Amino acid sequence: MKLGDIYKLTVRAGQEADPRGEERLKKVLADTQKEYDDLKEKDREFFDRERLVHPYHDTRIAYGSPDTEVKSILVGVDMEVGELVLADRLREKRSLDLVLTHHPEGRALARFYEVMWMQADILHSMGVPITVAEGILKERVKQVANRILPVNHTRASDAARLLDLPFLCVHTPADNMVTRHLQQLFDEKQPDKVGEVMELLMDIAEYRHFAGLGVGPEVVAGGEKNRCGKVMVDMTGGTEGSKEAFEKLARTEVGTIVGMHMSEDNLKEAEKNHLNVIIAGHISSDTIGINLILDEVEKVEPMEIIATSGFERIRRA
Repeated sequence: MKLGDIYKLTVRAGQEADPRGEERLKKVLADTQKEYDDLKEKDREFFDRERLVHPYHDTRIAYGSPDTEVKSILVGVDMEVGELVLADRLREKRSLDLVLTHHPEGRALARFYEVMWMQADILHSMGVPITVAEGILKERVKQVANRILPVNHTRASDAARLLDLPFLCVHTPADNMVTRHLQQLFDEKQPDKVGEVMELLMDIAEYRHFAGLGVGPEVVAGGEKNRCGKVMVDMTGGTEGSKEAFEKLARTEVGTIVGMHMSEDNLKEAEKNHLNVIIAGHISSDTIGINLILDEVEKVEPMEIIATSGFERIRRA
């Protein structure tokens, strides 16, 4: 299977699982096309044309030819310079055709905050007016953009180039996959108490694996005996959203948030607004998303998957 085909497949899987839905994605891409069409010719050379194909700024081939044949992949949640040197060392011992990272590097890192705008549509789907959702998100996107601006984002992609290691970043598509997987589970099972939500999480192989390592799901706000109300899975959209969202969500049917992680400021806001919060786990949730993506890849062609950097390969039927 070629690298370009793997890249396209991950994007397609992410789009199919995108919480915004097909029609909204078409509108996002149409707006991007108009943005490009309105540019002066001299400005078009700086436009990332992959944006015309899909809306995931944080998912790119960081290095390598799309025509590269891939049979073995080194996969990790964070694949930086050290892991790329590890990959080069492994190539002396075994076949290795591609390094796949979940957290973005290179161009995929430079403007990954742009995917955060999808959070407005997610909040809207939970009952928050879209104008309010976009308004509270604006300042948070600006904060993340300012944080990313001075980062040396090409360190890992430069290392991949020097080592001639094909390097692929798959972020939001994998996050979309785990979000859909869990949201469908809770919508189907309709748990009544927070403890029942925890039981459903602990039935999932990845969470059981990481619980064995001491980092299983935990209730960090509310309690297991609390009624959970509507369960919202908050695991996609680039990074953590605005703390103002919790006050808005408290006015909807949402009673419990299941997330990967949550800052202290956001947790305090959730508690103040009487929301239950379960931190399912960051690396464990990322692992589920990557596994679901790799399952889609392996439906087309089996791959040798070498797991590292927090990742554990668990296949589903």
